[in-house]
Amino acid sequence: MSSAVANNLSREKIKDLLVAVGSKPAEDAAQIEAAEYNWSQPHCFNNEQLKELEDFTKEVAVAVAQKFADFYHNDFNVTITSTTQCFADELLKQISDNEQRDYYLSFDAAKDQPCGVVSIPPQSAAIWTRQLLGDSESEEESGKELSQLEESLLLDIASAIAEALSNSHESYDFQPADSIVKGRVPLELQGTEELCKITFNIKKADSENSHEAHLLILCNKLESVVGKTAQAAGGSSVGDASKAILAHLQEMSVSVTAQLASIVLTFEEMMSLQPDDILLLDKRIDEPAELIVEGRVFFHGWPAKSAGKYAVVVTESS
Repeated sequence: MSSAVANNLSREKIKDLLVAVGSKPAEDAAQIEAAEYNWSQPHCFNNEQLKELEDFTKEVAVAVAQKFADFYHNDFNVTITSTTQCFADELLKQISDNEQRDYYLSFDAAKDQPCGVVSIPPQSAAIWTRQLLGDSESEEESGKELSQLEESLLLDIASAIAEALSNSHESYDFQPADSIVKGRVPLELQGTEELCKITFNIKKADSENSHEAHLLILCNKLESVVGKTAQAAGGSSVGDASKAILAHLQEMSVSVTAQLASIVLTFEEMMSLQPDDILLLDKRIDEPAELIVEGRVFFHGWPAKSAGKYAVVVTESS
């Protein structure tokens, strides 16, 4: 093998060479778009349960609209902008990276054990509290620090949002905390907890301006809403122990290698390799790649791309 020989191989000659060994170009297999699975986000609920959660959040939005209507004696439109799941450490990192310092009010289902918070950005807090005071201050002036009176009014608004959540399901009896804090999530989190973040878009019916508020709640507190059966409290059975062990095993990291093909060379051939040399692998181009786990082939699939990276679309298991 030499670079002189390789440089004489045109594209047509390469195609002829592939045909000669019994292969033909695959039909643009590299352009397959793989569906991306985000491992950095929890997947606490299945698709059916997510639909139940969507219906529930719409009910909460209606309840929040009624609470604001009672406060301001005006009709309000409240919609759900997004409902996402995240791990606590990711959420805390986002908050620390964010320059604005939100206001937080925790709520709990058991005394001194908060399970969620109402989060209100500074701009929303300023606009809502000053409107309660009859101040028609512009959006540009809403970055001022709240007075003690305004913080007291914001506590009432945040408590109303927590009550709207509690009133939207018969199993809930959430109690808001007595004080509101700024810039720090008042939850004891280890980092691995799964949280659900519900974002509300709130505006007066006769206004074009809208503002946001968020509900952050532990995913396991939404299990009754989506029809997911919570594990019974009390002693553990052998079956419960098995499930717990399996759950821990499922969190273990496993190294997966995607192998396209291979070739065996003599030491002399390997030492003579030069840039632009062509190596014919031991697999036809219309054969799938292999996914290897701990030295064993578990799956087959086709090379693809996703989010600017190489990927493999799994087609079958071994």
